[in-house]
This record gives sequence, structure tokens and C-alpha cells, in this order.
Amino acid sequence: MSKTIDYYLTPSSPWTYLGHARFEALATKQGAAVNVKPVDYGVIFPQSGGLPLAKRAPQRQAYRLVELRRWSEFLGIPIVIQPRFFPVNATPAAELLCGALAGDLLSALWQDDRDLADPAVLRELGHKHGAVAGDRAAFEANTREALGRQVFGAPSYVYRDEIFWGQDRLELLARALSK
Repeated sequence: MSKTIDYYLTPSSPWTYLGHARFEALATKQGAAVNVKPVDYGVIFPQSGGLPLAKRAPQRQAYRLVELRRWSEFLGIPIVIQPRFFPVNATPAAELLCGALAGDLLSALWQDDRDLADPAVLRELGHKHGAVAGDRAAFEANTREALGRQVFGAPSYVYRDEIFWGQDRLELLARALSK
């Protein structure tokens, strides 16, 4: 039986950035196909009880920064904890997103501190991978699909209709893929 993982993400998620390379390596090692599915968490959060960062309690916002530092150090992955261009309207980047481009978009914001809402940045990164235009219809369809599958946070990996939410669940996903 073939292994396929649906990968729901947004380029504006630092957690997706921290897990992306590890997820790609895991999928390759397990021989799993990956369906990259950028979604609009601005639509998903209100329907799933989530809050955008700015509306979260101050102690949750502060703890998020602590955790980002911890995970960055633990994984040895550099991260700009508070990028200049965050929060960002990531919709244009998410619409452009395709499998090969995902890592570059994530790194542009979270490592290189670049503006994902800047059309020049998107043209540059898209051109590198042959992606020249965003796909609004696919982005909206992915978002509807994610809602229907009970996806509520980024990143979410869905394997055999089981959700693995967060880059800290990759070991559990690996275990499921090994069965």
C-alpha cells in the first residue's frame, strides 16, 4: 500500500519552518508521497476555536517566544524569532506555494527576515522553481478540505485520515508510517 501524507501549512508559521526539513527527510526515508496543501488559517482559526497571535493572552504570546528559542536551539535551526514582516499577509505566498517552493518561502520569512507580501520577493522565489502565478482556487479548496478534515493548526500532517498536529509530532507520524 502506498503512503501519502497531506501536508497542511502556511508560510507564516514558525512551527512549519522548524519542522519542514525534518518532515521532508522523514517522508523521503519512509517513501511517502506528500501533497503540499497551503491553507488559510485566518479562515480556519475562527471556525476551530483558535486565536490569531495578536488576540492571545500576553502570557501565551511570551511563552511562544520562549518555545521558539528552545526549539531553534534544540534543532540547531536558525530562526528570526520576531521578523520585521510578521504578522504578514501570507495569502499571496500561500497561493504560489508548491512542494519545491515551500522551504524557500518558509526560510525567506523565518531565516532571512524577508517580506512574503512583497510581490518582488514572491516573483524571485517563484521564478527559481518555475511557479509564476498563485492559484487562488486551489488555496480556497485546500482550506475547505482542511476544515472538513478537522485540521486546526499549522503544520498538520494527515496520514490515513489521522491528524498529526505540529512539528513536535513528527516522531509519532514516523511511527505511523512504519506500521
